[in-house]
Amino acid sequence: MEHDDSRRRGGDMREKNTLQVESDMESYESTSESDLEKAHYAKRKIPTRFRRSNAPSAYSSSSRETSGSHQHLLSTSPKRRKHGFYFYRIPQRIVKYMCWALLSTIVIFVLCLIRASYTSSRQVELGTVEKSPPKPPPWEAFRFLQRYHGGIKSLVPKEENVPEYPHDEEEVRDTQRNTSISSRDTKSLPKSAQFDPYSTIGQDDAQRHECFLDPQGTIKVPRVRYFPGVMKGFPDSIMGSYQVLGLRDDICFERFGRLGPYGYGYSSKRGGTGAGLHGDREGIDDVWLEAENMTQVDYSNIRWAEIQAVCAKKNARRFQSVDSTGRDLFLNMPSEQEQSWPKGAEKEDPSLFEDDSIVGKRDTHESPATKNESIAELKGDEQGHRNITLLPRTVILIRTWWDFHYGVEDILYLRSLIAELSLLSGGEFTIHFLIHVRDDNVPIWADQKIYDRVLENALPAEFQGMGTLWSERQMGLIYGGIRESFFRDLPVHGVYRSTFMPVQYFSHLHPEYDFVWNWEMDVRYTGQWYHFFDQIRKWTKTQPRKGLWERNGRFYIPSVHGSWEDFKQMVRVQTEMGTDSPNNVWSGLKAATGASIPGSPISQPRADTPVWGPEPPPDVLTNQSSPEPPTTHEKDKYEWGVGEEADLITFNPLFDPDGTTWFFTADITGYNTTSSLPPRRAAITTTSRLSKKLLTLMHRETVLKRHTMFSEMWPASVSLHHGLKAVYAPHPMYIDRDWPPQYLAAVMNAGRNGASGGARTSVYGGREHNFKGMTWFYDAGFAPNLWRRWLGMK
Repeated sequence: MEHDDSRRRGGDMREKNTLQVESDMESYESTSESDLEKAHYAKRKIPTRFRRSNAPSAYSSSSRETSGSHQHLLSTSPKRRKHGFYFYRIPQRIVKYMCWALLSTIVIFVLCLIRASYTSSRQVELGTVEKSPPKPPPWEAFRFLQRYHGGIKSLVPKEENVPEYPHDEEEVRDTQRNTSISSRDTKSLPKSAQFDPYSTIGQDDAQRHECFLDPQGTIKVPRVRYFPGVMKGFPDSIMGSYQVLGLRDDICFERFGRLGPYGYGYSSKRGGTGAGLHGDREGIDDVWLEAENMTQVDYSNIRWAEIQAVCAKKNARRFQSVDSTGRDLFLNMPSEQEQSWPKGAEKEDPSLFEDDSIVGKRDTHESPATKNESIAELKGDEQGHRNITLLPRTVILIRTWWDFHYGVEDILYLRSLIAELSLLSGGEFTIHFLIHVRDDNVPIWADQKIYDRVLENALPAEFQGMGTLWSERQMGLIYGGIRESFFRDLPVHGVYRSTFMPVQYFSHLHPEYDFVWNWEMDVRYTGQWYHFFDQIRKWTKTQPRKGLWERNGRFYIPSVHGSWEDFKQMVRVQTEMGTDSPNNVWSGLKAATGASIPGSPISQPRADTPVWGPEPPPDVLTNQSSPEPPTTHEKDKYEWGVGEEADLITFNPLFDPDGTTWFFTADITGYNTTSSLPPRRAAITTTSRLSKKLLTLMHRETVLKRHTMFSEMWPASVSLHHGLKAVYAPHPMYIDRDWPPQYLAAVMNAGRNGASGGARTSVYGGREHNFKGMTWFYDAGFAPNLWRRWLGMK
């Protein structure tokens, strides 16, 4: 009964508990709405100072909250759920518009960059880019020299003169010294004297016959006159030397004594030029009054071609004979009868001696000395002149063009050349014009009359019969097959890149000339021409080959280098030992590899290998009988080459263009340049003397191997490849400002190991502005100014 009762009580309890749970669920459901609102309110972020404490209180507004007595002692606060921040979501339509705007901006920006690049490149091509003026070069800060224009009233003996320049940098000079000129009257003016460099013409050559200004031999050639002494304070030449070359530096030539014999200073009515009639004319009377049996020459009827030919014929016995002359196959297609003539024979036609404007006829040189009767006369008298030294024949080619305007000063210049070099020397030189026809479409090679008319119009009347025409199209035909590169947009057969092509061909047609001077119309010299040319020839003939190429590559500055012997030994040391110059860092790649002296057991990485014999590239023309050294470089005692005529004479150093910034260092045509460029040398300006041997090699290299280089690099490089003797003649050069000599030497010889080339620091290329104040360079500013002042012009 008790068990049943207990079961009954247990069931009652379960029922009671079930009812309690159900009642609780009903109570939860009834209060869920109000509790959710409270829960939502509890999740709001309330400032800390307003929050209620998390600890349960003894009293509660909710039936589910219990009193604090039911809390566990180690209980922890419940973890709060972290809620992130959400950005505003931009509508898709707006995003699309923004993307299109960004893409359009990028496209417009790229187009603007392209247009700016194109515009700037066009401005560079057209040269319209406005740049800030560059910093002036240091030499513009040097003061101008003042004593170049003292006048003949300030003449003093050379040994008494104290030159204004050069001087030591430490020397303090009085700026007023040598600047004051004491007043003199006309009577105190020193008397001029006749200059005669012909009295020393070799005693062992054949007798020189006097030449005249007319075929009849009645008008003597007037002589130039000079004043003894130099102007007070007149500067010395800074580069080159009078003493080394044997030139006179103790005399003064003024304009009337120098150019008066050729028509300067008297009117055209008397046969003069009409120039020099105004201004200071002191000294003009001495030209004619003190001269023996001399009168003013009427040049209006002078024909230089005729009198030059007569002079050459009279002196034909002095020169070496030639067995044959060249034949212009381009103009003269020989007939069967002409081909059957004996070698060297010429058609007996008296017109060949009279009409000098005919080529072939006309292109053969006018001098009768090349004719067979002169040669026969020479051979007939050979027994009586066995001990006579026959002279080589030299032609001076005046480079001009068909529409060149010959001014009064040009006429005087040409008359002085012909009179002093050809007539007074007894025919040692022949003056000839090599005339460039710039229009290739003129059919001068198709019609004899057109050729003669163009040639006649190209020269003044007094020089008629002394010219030969040539054109670039003609050179393209003769030297065909050369690869055209249009280096700097210039044709390879053009006169700028191949100046010596017509000279090569002229020498090929005229083998009677042993030497050819390539001479420009803008060259001027205040001294006497024959004296200058003869001393240059003699000095270059005495130069030994040992160290020659190394000396050729440097400017000689006497105030820094001392005597010529000191300079020669300095170059030897610089070549064999090298220098510590920082300019060597900028030298060419081949030079940077270092070299050792032949025969020396010790390698010297800073040294240069001296040139000794030919330096041929792999594809040079072979079997040309290039001269070989008789001994080694070390055993030679400066003997090889002494007494040997130079094959090339230049008036600027023969520098190595490798590694320099010179613009045409890579203008090489026909050579194999896959591994490296061929060895080469260059001399700025093409004014130079070339031997027949050199011109023949240049001609054959161009014809057979299709080789050529830029004009100023071609003769020197061929000489280097074939071992010919090339010499730089250190003629006197003046400067317009007070350069410190040591600084000048550092600028001019700023190449590798003290040379003028072989490094980026060379004066040739980007630093050629340093020649502006010189008296010898193609764009020198001081040279024409000094010449005009010497002529009495402002």
